[in-house]
Amino acid sequence: MTSLYAPDVFIKDKVEALAQQLGLELPHQEQWDFIQSAERLDLQAAPGSGKTSLIGLKLALMGQGWNSLTRGICVLSHTNTAKDEITNRLTATPAGRRLLQYPHFIGTIQAFTNTFLALPSLRSRGIEVQTVDDDTYADEALRLLERHPRFRKLNTALGHRTNGSGLVAEARYVCDAGELIATGPGGTPPFKASSDSGQQFAALKEMLTERGVFRYHDMFALAEHHLFHHPQLALAVAHRFPFVLLDEMQDTSDLQQRLLDKVFGPLGTVVQRVGDVNQRILADAPDAVQPSSFPLPHAAQLPVSRRFGSKIAALASDLTVHRRQRIDGAGHDGKIALLLFDDDTVADVVPAFERMAAITVPRQLLLDNPPRVLGARLIRGSAKDFPQSLSCYVPGFTATPVQTTGSFITVTRTAQALRQSGDNHAAVTLLWKAMRDVARLASSGALPPLRRLDRDPATAGGRARLLLHDLLTSPLDSHAEWAVFTARLLRLLPDLTQSPLKGVARLADPLAHIPYVAQPAPVPDASPDADQGVVASVAGSIQSAKGETHAATLILECLERSGKKYDVHEVLGLLSRQQDASKALVTIQRAAQLVFVGATRPTHLLAFAAHRTRAEPHIEAVTARGWTVHDVDAMAAH
Repeated sequence: MTSLYAPDVFIKDKVEALAQQLGLELPHQEQWDFIQSAERLDLQAAPGSGKTSLIGLKLALMGQGWNSLTRGICVLSHTNTAKDEITNRLTATPAGRRLLQYPHFIGTIQAFTNTFLALPSLRSRGIEVQTVDDDTYADEALRLLERHPRFRKLNTALGHRTNGSGLVAEARYVCDAGELIATGPGGTPPFKASSDSGQQFAALKEMLTERGVFRYHDMFALAEHHLFHHPQLALAVAHRFPFVLLDEMQDTSDLQQRLLDKVFGPLGTVVQRVGDVNQRILADAPDAVQPSSFPLPHAAQLPVSRRFGSKIAALASDLTVHRRQRIDGAGHDGKIALLLFDDDTVADVVPAFERMAAITVPRQLLLDNPPRVLGARLIRGSAKDFPQSLSCYVPGFTATPVQTTGSFITVTRTAQALRQSGDNHAAVTLLWKAMRDVARLASSGALPPLRRLDRDPATAGGRARLLLHDLLTSPLDSHAEWAVFTARLLRLLPDLTQSPLKGVARLADPLAHIPYVAQPAPVPDASPDADQGVVASVAGSIQSAKGETHAATLILECLERSGKKYDVHEVLGLLSRQQDASKALVTIQRAAQLVFVGATRPTHLLAFAAHRTRAEPHIEAVTARGWTVHDVDAMAAH
């Protein structure tokens, strides 16, 4: 691969010059080892170690010296958020921006699979993809099952099963020995292939395939099937991308890893995998990556975190479940606190934390990055235990429901914002998807792909393009003007779908007009707390905070999903016993890995809330670790 870029691309002077331009410091040898490595490697990076900054620096350096016009660098991530973060880093330099164009590719593993493997397979069969989306697939599959006379026997058979609708809604393809097989969500066919129900189950899946409707999982099976029958394709893709960097590797599933190994397995491609296995919070999924997959035993490490100091680093080190790692804290020497509450003071926990944050964290930091309140569960379940979720601590908190009333105007406003930010393609794509969702509610036909719309203004395609333009560029404040737009849409749909509208009444809520109301920034109530500089906190799940950096974080004690244990209590017991987290019970490991993710977010203040009766046996141990212990009732009195 060395002939593809200049041999001096990683020399010390060039690295230091670009790092200084990007405002990065490289005080540790581990950072240099990763940047200058041109061989296959796994990198286990601790939270706050600057992993993404190093990736951006390394890629920009390679972009400076890349010679080939037809072979490129492939950067893959698990989520769009991680992909966008890398892309934002690359836009900071001209060399980095070159990697955003051909022959390079930066995207999610899903996007890579679709672009280079699954979509070519479908095009070879003359199939136009309408949508790749699990929810849309479920709606289409259940509608076919209920309405199409061909599937009556299947519908009857599924009616006798408790999970009957789920078998169809979540049906997926599996590639087995080069053959595509329609299976249930567990990966096995729900009926014998020779039975009437089995044949209808497979036929329903095939009908959706012909219509271009797929689940995300299907695309990997289609890609695997295509590779099985066209093995030369793997060689072509590997030749196109001689250098591959995989980010957030810990969340890559076995299915995804198996496919990538088939493409980039040969030693001709340099594959560098980066992530933090101890932040693998998706490990309970059916096709989750196995612990041995990443990192390999000889993996390189970035053990130094510049996000937090020694106290949080020591806690994080003791909660490394999947791979023991001693994390060194090189950031601000923050504070760890344990807040004790009783049955009567649950609602006082968050206000007490906000007052503590106001005292501990510089006010400007809190204004720029409000205190975060995290829980493993958002909404309480059927158990009688209290508290058991974030909603128990934050009165009035509800998980954001799926919006139906006014959903189309809400999406249209989001699309307008995308267009105003300069991303016209994303805006049009989002708005067209919303139109397709509307069409599915009231028509048996489907909208064609956007690129196939006629441009002649006299045709239905031309009218659709004009409606898209008008929706993206017009004010949406007036009820009357919005009614004109929705009327145009309803007149257009029968022509586009080639079928009459049958359920217009279903569109009343999705097409409703909702006045736009700017959301004001939260302002604390005028109270004695205002004099102390209290900043209102933001509540959410631990899972949603992954990858974030906070000034102050509170982790609330929540009931573990078995309904028998509390997560913070179990972690306190783990720490007081000085037990190896990797050798604890599975339920305790699960609690520890979630707490690890939450506990490695803050720079200045980390707080835990625990019920007094559960926490008291562990107070001496956590005090010995340098934590402070506070009584919420006493804090409220002051």
